[in-house]
Amino acid sequence: MMTEQASAVLLGNRYRLVRQVGKGGMAYVYKAYDQMLERPVAVKLLKQDFSRDSGFRERFKQEAKSAANLSHPNIVTVHDFGIDPAGVYIVMEYISGPDLKSLIKEKGHYLYQDGLALMIQACAGLGYAHRAGIIHCDVKPHNMLISSDRRLKITDFGIARALSTIDNEFNPDVIWGSPQYFSPEQALGEVPTPSSDVYSLGVVMYELFTGHLPFEAETVAELIKMHQTQTPSSPRVYIPDIPDELELILLKLLAKEPSSRYRTADQLGHVLSMLQEKLGYIAASESPASTAINGIEETTQAAPPPLTLNDFSHPLKNRVDWKLIWLELFAILLVGGLIPFWLYIFLKLTSSIR
Repeated sequence: MMTEQASAVLLGNRYRLVRQVGKGGMAYVYKAYDQMLERPVAVKLLKQDFSRDSGFRERFKQEAKSAANLSHPNIVTVHDFGIDPAGVYIVMEYISGPDLKSLIKEKGHYLYQDGLALMIQACAGLGYAHRAGIIHCDVKPHNMLISSDRRLKITDFGIARALSTIDNEFNPDVIWGSPQYFSPEQALGEVPTPSSDVYSLGVVMYELFTGHLPFEAETVAELIKMHQTQTPSSPRVYIPDIPDELELILLKLLAKEPSSRYRTADQLGHVLSMLQEKLGYIAASESPASTAINGIEETTQAAPPPLTLNDFSHPLKNRVDWKLIWLELFAILLVGGLIPFWLYIFLKLTSSIR
């Protein structure tokens, strides 16, 4: 659709399509030029089948408005929404970089250092949206763009949820698009929650670190059943030297019951940051390199005590600050000790006045 004549199309009398840069089951994606603000933008133009449905247009508009309120460095900014004879479209920030799916195909799989840095960013963006009350519903590496400065940005917030209102009948090929990343509850048609996005992010992470999806099947129905009933293979099957803690995290993310996963993307991001810090220390301590300053050799900082599996199961446990508690007790004792002194002074002054 309009691939050849893209540059001749002007949406909303403002956005000139430059070239098609992507295509999905429900829309075409173009690099475009905003003639009013004179800047490049990305335009997602929905196919006519979706654009003609008046109820969907209104729902899509509401989702676009919600997404436009999200302002975060790890979320693609939504600039505009419009209806044109060519179809319903949404205008977004243009990211000059590939999606994560393409990079995984190119690399095979990511080493934990690089992969954790990207997934912590994904958690930051998703966590921000969850706090704003917005569930993505279609978390997958195709919707994660990597800019030239290695910043990960999530796109397409709310579009899957808008699409799901077109027809009550489950149509995975059109409405959902990528059942490989579905949570078990989404496959059952239940209302998605932040935990659903966390499960989908777990599928992305499994693929990112192993180069394989946790479940693969020839039919959509078979794939959905695997998400609901089958335990994924250990990541160690594909990557024998994967860190133990990372393996534990991946398997926890893919738990069938939402309550058995990490509750939110923020919580998962906290856990991944802890792991990144630990693995960074280990890498530093194993390095033979040392530096000499003023003739004194300095060795690399030793690794901290190993984190236990419990640290990753309960990452937000409270930590007692004993120094602060002792200071507060000292202050109470100090004030309490001065009260008799000032009472004695007060009584002496009272008696002398009399």
